[in-house]
Amino acid sequence: MPLNNYAVLKGRPINNRLATGSSPHYQVLVSENGTLYRIAINVRSQDGSEVEFLVRSRFEHPITAQLAELPEGLHPTPSQPGGVALDFIRGNLMQPWELKPLPISAAGPDNDLNEKIDSYIQRAMSDELAMIYAFGETWGPESDKADQYFGFKPGRGIHDIHFNQGNPPGKYASQNGPWQDGGLILEFPRENQWVAVFMKFQTQAWHSDDTDGSVIVQQNEGHPNLPHAPIDRDAIPAFDVPDGLVRIVAAYVNDVRTPERETVTLLNTADVPVDLTGWQIKDKQKNTMTLSGSIAAGATEVIEIRPPVALSNKGGIITLLNAQGLKVHGVSYTKEQARQPGRTIPFQG
Repeated sequence: MPLNNYAVLKGRPINNRLATGSSPHYQVLVSENGTLYRIAINVRSQDGSEVEFLVRSRFEHPITAQLAELPEGLHPTPSQPGGVALDFIRGNLMQPWELKPLPISAAGPDNDLNEKIDSYIQRAMSDELAMIYAFGETWGPESDKADQYFGFKPGRGIHDIHFNQGNPPGKYASQNGPWQDGGLILEFPRENQWVAVFMKFQTQAWHSDDTDGSVIVQQNEGHPNLPHAPIDRDAIPAFDVPDGLVRIVAAYVNDVRTPERETVTLLNTADVPVDLTGWQIKDKQKNTMTLSGSIAAGATEVIEIRPPVALSNKGGIITLLNAQGLKVHGVSYTKEQARQPGRTIPFQG
């Protein structure tokens, strides 16, 4: 079964504790208008392996507009698209090869997870307008027990601040589920800046089932450099394309004409053609349109969007699926990025 109490906590970070070898969680004390919570952030796996992480110092995603409207407090969150629930895969928060393993602690500056997280928490604690948003599973309130790190009573908080799907069969498989990923997002209103911190265990598979978040095994699973791997064929069939080999590099979402013309531009990074037969483009509302034909080696292809797919001018996500229905690439854009009519939005990565 998925997480029992998936939620997002919004509040002010007011204290912290670095992770140690005996306590591999970075701890944050958060005040929600005087009500205290603790955020426990895994920075090392229980098997001792390094956690994969990604920090977006300029996080741009349509979810930020919804988060800004939330009042301070703990908000139980339905595990479904369209709201504020996180899903690394389906929400197009990142590409899998962007996640890099990092130790809990290491000699030297800015080269371990403790330091990566601490730099932004310290900055948020010193800025009275900054807010932290923690996504994960809640615990408490524990009415007869004080918090073991910060001593407040009753103890309560939020943990599982990481990818919560793709766990292999075994101890944690029961926690798999879509639209229930953990993460940290920080808002710095003075600079109009959002920062996101995402983490994933190396044992977790990237591709997971849309219904229950269980592992989908495929040939190239678990190899982050596959987008750049050599291909020794004359053409790549529709069912056998590594993640990121074909990418969404641009979208035209706000036309100056009526009716609007919307397009998505694909790039084939391989040196051979790729068959797009049966591939799909999916929008924010999970509407899909089917592709056909092929894309030449090293070429771009402008795809004209057809109903029911629609690219909202208020921000959205665009996902590219292969003929098996597996995500190959995905991007997101904000209302701000789409506000100027007649301009194409470029994407990186």
